[in-house]
Amino acid sequence: MTVAVSDDGLLVPPGGSPLVVEIDGHYVWSLTPARDGAPAAGGVLVPWPGVLRPYLSGRGRVRVTDPTGSAVLYDDEVGLGGGDGSLAVVDRAGHRLSVDKVGHLARSFADTDEQVREEILAGTRRAIDDLREHAGVAAYLNYGALLGAVREGRMLAHDSDTDLCYLSAHTSPADIVAESYRITRAMRAQGWRLLRMSGGDVKLLLPLSDGRVCHIDVFAAFHVGETFFQLGNRSGDLPRSAIEPFSTIELHGHEFPVPRDPEAMLAFLYGPQWRTPDPSFRYADPPAGVRRLDGWLRGFRTEMGRWTELYNGPRRSAVPAGPSAFAEWVAPQLGDGRAVLDVGAGTGRDALWFARSGRRTGAVDFSRGSLGVVRRRAGRQGLDIDVDQLILGELRSTLAHGTRLARDPHDLYARHLVGCLDAAALDQLWLLARMALRPGGGRLFLELAVGEPSPGDGLVRRTPVEVVRRGIESSGGVVEHLTVGPGEDMFDLPDPAVCRIRAAWPAPDHQEKR
Repeated sequence: MTVAVSDDGLLVPPGGSPLVVEIDGHYVWSLTPARDGAPAAGGVLVPWPGVLRPYLSGRGRVRVTDPTGSAVLYDDEVGLGGGDGSLAVVDRAGHRLSVDKVGHLARSFADTDEQVREEILAGTRRAIDDLREHAGVAAYLNYGALLGAVREGRMLAHDSDTDLCYLSAHTSPADIVAESYRITRAMRAQGWRLLRMSGGDVKLLLPLSDGRVCHIDVFAAFHVGETFFQLGNRSGDLPRSAIEPFSTIELHGHEFPVPRDPEAMLAFLYGPQWRTPDPSFRYADPPAGVRRLDGWLRGFRTEMGRWTELYNGPRRSAVPAGPSAFAEWVAPQLGDGRAVLDVGAGTGRDALWFARSGRRTGAVDFSRGSLGVVRRRAGRQGLDIDVDQLILGELRSTLAHGTRLARDPHDLYARHLVGCLDAAALDQLWLLARMALRPGGGRLFLELAVGEPSPGDGLVRRTPVEVVRRGIESSGGVVEHLTVGPGEDMFDLPDPAVCRIRAAWPAPDHQEKR
């Protein structure tokens, strides 16, 4: 059968073999029909990934092949969406993007020139040396970088970062987390910028001469009993003797440490078919192991990638630039002389408006994409806004911000944040409010979509009013104002059930307790 390309996706023959999709000669996506599609008239319909859809408007040449490129199933010019320009999956600087192994848009090594590739390899080598000499851990090349080196003698064309692991001597998750934070401090002291992904996983941020920032992942690996665990989500049987002492391998002229038995590691990671190229490969991690790793080391970053794609992609322009109606309602109620902190600031539309009125303003969010947008907009407008990362759900982050705010009276403002938080993160919002507002008498202003949550709610979910009221009151807060009625969502589109809350956390009355 022939392949058909439409706005809905790709209609392809059924089967379990991976396919590669190019637009105008550039790799953008790989898929496996049996896994990613659904039966349809004439074959299997595989829908376009959500991260690609905003770019699929215009005309361009689409090519569908097997992973080697030798078998061409489709190669023709098509028109998609309502646009009349050229199809181009590119970032704001015009650099080509593709869907990476975890479903995010990134720049792959296939679109990286030799000079920049050399910068990535040298940076990875420097990271290994700094981890050994200053952080006291021996790191080895792993995941896609190891697979490319062993199977192809080069970086995988469809990969977009480099991965390192270190085998911890600890077997207690608490000790492994403490070790990871110690490593973080040591690497920062060596000048590295980094992003913490979990209690056992950090990204070192390597600036490149072409303007992008390459991520060097540093994952903890450890044994608990007879089970081997390795961040991301890997767990199973792999003895320490398969990893230590290290062997070495050459990659584009650079020598790197690798597990003692690299083939055993690759079989552990990718299964027995690891020698067969599959750019659409997805990990099949044991659910029990994932649950353990979630409980031990992570839990606060589940949706961060989707938010970052929103803030870095074309959908960001759908968020209005001016102040929301909620901000205009809150402004007259803010305390005289008190600063306001926009918690979950998003694009910063309301924080920028508060700052333009002359009020001292801060903006925090867990998404680095959001923080970058706010900083750039504040800079263009000549506004002084304190922009920082707050990760509700990571207690260390919440306590650090709460302690700072307790010494600097603020009002807290959060529009459509509550619907983005799970139960643990929501509890930490109340903790933050209690720490920040009780000493200075400030207020928390909330706007949220209310009602019973449903699977189709997306990034911002509905929340029952009583869940919010109960959380505020159980943490020592008082709901001073609460209304429910028609309002607007984060894009200012009509929403039939929006709640506005003003709450305070009064200091305990010790006289009454006597």
